[in-house]
Amino acid sequence: MTIRDVVLRQVRLVAQQQKKMLVHLNDDLRLEGSGLDSLCLAIIVANLEDELDLDPFAGAIELPTTLGDFIELYEHASA
Repeated sequence: MTIRDVVLRQVRLVAQQQKKMLVHLNDDLRLEGSGLDSLCLAIIVANLEDELDLDPFAGAIELPTTLGDFIELYEHASA
């Protein structure tokens, strides 16, 4: 399973758990318009840190604004 697959699975899982309606997921999707709120994003980040043993935000210069940026942040942290 790729990093992208893991991130997308967590996004869908947390949205379902928090009863949020997601729009179609694609790399250009702005996180603020995704249907997820800040609590959902925090849960996703915590889950990904546990699952992937990565904290890509520790060295992040800027926060991701799109789903593609978010995934890319994790992909670069794993390299």
